[in-house]
Formats: sequence, C-alpha cells, structure tokens
Amino acid sequence: MERLYIKQEKYTPEIDFNESLGILNIKGNSYPENTLNFYEPILNWIEEYLKLNKYNKIIVNFEITYFNSSSSKVFFEIFDMFDEIKEKRNIEINWIYDKDNESILEVGEDYKLDFDGLNFNLLER
Repeated sequence: MERLYIKQEKYTPEIDFNESLGILNIKGNSYPENTLNFYEPILNWIEEYLKLNKYNKIIVNFEITYFNSSSSKVFFEIFDMFDEIKEKRNIEINWIYDKDNESILEVGEDYKLDFDGLNFNLLER
C-alpha cells in the first residue's frame, strides 16, 4: 500500500497515513460539504490497511480544531474500526486539543469513555 495523503483545505482536514510507520494524522477542520464523499476513500483505505498490515502498533493522532456532527459520526466509525482489532494490535489514539477549546476536549472525553478499551490519550497542545 502507498502512503495516504490528502492536503488540508478550508473545510477538510489533512489526512496523512504513513503505513510503513503505522501513524495516522488527522489535522484541521472537518466540515466538508459532503462528509461521506470525503471520508469514504479514507475509511476504505484504513480497512484495507488493517487487513494487510503486519505491524503491531498503530498511532492515530486527531488534532481537529472544529468539526460538524457528520464528521463526528465518521470519527466514531474510525475509532470503532480500531476498537474491533484492539486484541490483535497495539492501538494508541491521541486526541490533541487546544487548551482554550473546551468543546473539543469534552468530545475527546466522550470518545474516551465510548472506547475505554483503547489506549486513548487526551493531549493538550
């Protein structure tokens, strides 16, 4: 598999998944006009990666500054994908938030509760 990279735009985050290192970075705003169209190829890529990848550790860094409810559903789906393989892989989720953005912190706390079986870290930027 090749590295997955999507440049950050005004309404969409940067997606950078370096498959050889097992690191997925999602950074920026996420409120695309059509969330499914934007994230479907990413979800498919992650699914294929999880089937083929031989590496044990995967690090997922979410550094989202703003997102809409449809993006939240996709993030939940991404966490769910990793949650399903947590027994086979060492998954580390880093929810990175700005200290002045309490709403992003609160959402991260909710995700952490929802996916308490994952190594889910709340990290202040």
